[in-house]
Amino acid sequence: MRILLANPRGFCAGVHMAIDVVDQLIDLCPDEPVYVYHEIVHNKHVVDRFRSRGVTFVEDVAEVPEGSLVVFSAHGISPRVREEAAERNLRSVDATCPLVTKVHMEAIRYARQGYQILLIGHANHQEVVGTRGEAPDSIQVVESPDDIPGLRIDDPERLVYLTQTTLSTDDAQVIIDALTHAFPNIKRPPHSDICYATTNRQHAVRQIAPESDVVLVIGSKNSSNSVRLTEISRNAGVDAILIDDVTELDLDRFMGDETVLVTAGASAPEDLVAELCRTLLERFGGEIVLRDVRLEDTEFDLPVSLKRLMRERDIDPKDRRIRIKPPEITETLYGAVPLTVSAQAG
Repeated sequence: MRILLANPRGFCAGVHMAIDVVDQLIDLCPDEPVYVYHEIVHNKHVVDRFRSRGVTFVEDVAEVPEGSLVVFSAHGISPRVREEAAERNLRSVDATCPLVTKVHMEAIRYARQGYQILLIGHANHQEVVGTRGEAPDSIQVVESPDDIPGLRIDDPERLVYLTQTTLSTDDAQVIIDALTHAFPNIKRPPHSDICYATTNRQHAVRQIAPESDVVLVIGSKNSSNSVRLTEISRNAGVDAILIDDVTELDLDRFMGDETVLVTAGASAPEDLVAELCRTLLERFGGEIVLRDVRLEDTEFDLPVSLKRLMRERDIDPKDRRIRIKPPEITETLYGAVPLTVSAQAG
């Protein structure tokens, strides 16, 4: 079997930051319970691993005992949730991805300028719920071009669109084109709201998938960016399978002579990718071909609220940043495997 291992894949800087926040809080506050509002990231294994370490995940801040420590997930929250947390005297640490925060700031700015905002995304996704909460009277959600005739538009000259950060670039463009056709003067954000990690992982699949017989995506079913990777592959005419881990894969479907593209959503741990590759190689033999399509080297600062908590405990957060680099294939993770490198600049 020939395994094409896509790079970039797996954790983005925002996910890495959110996970690191919870990790550090567990270490900083060993005698206190840590609560997280919503799943910290949309990955079953990440959440289960934190649960095994005593973290409690809640869907309502009313479930958090007054005065307790609560983390807001990477997807962002509405101002109302912050208010509820303050009313309960909760000590909150905000792990919202900075790229999601950017969309929140855009929504606030455009609403103050008197624009109606058309938010392209999935209405029930936590990121969209949080963004819409910043200006609920000014924002309408557009999930598909079919929603456009039902929009309530006061002034087509004062209209702007924003997007959920984890959308398929293909699907988003279809909606953007439809909105532009319906409202020729609609304003676009200064830069695309779809985050770099989502775009890069989709670009890698779009480029490599045609060389493969099937695409295997490591990621959870509620991970928007992971689901989008399967859609990108299918749009390219290649079957794609989304699995949380190798135990969900039916190995009997393979003959052993296939070319398989392996990738992972932005919230999927690298050890799950390694386990999948090890299993395929042990069963079918073959090689891993590392395909570098885009190189990522991104840094985020620690949340201010976490820095404050660290200082309270006499820990200096100076120069501590979250930096994400391409995952490395090591013998420890992948075992002794034949490896070739086929770099492709994107």
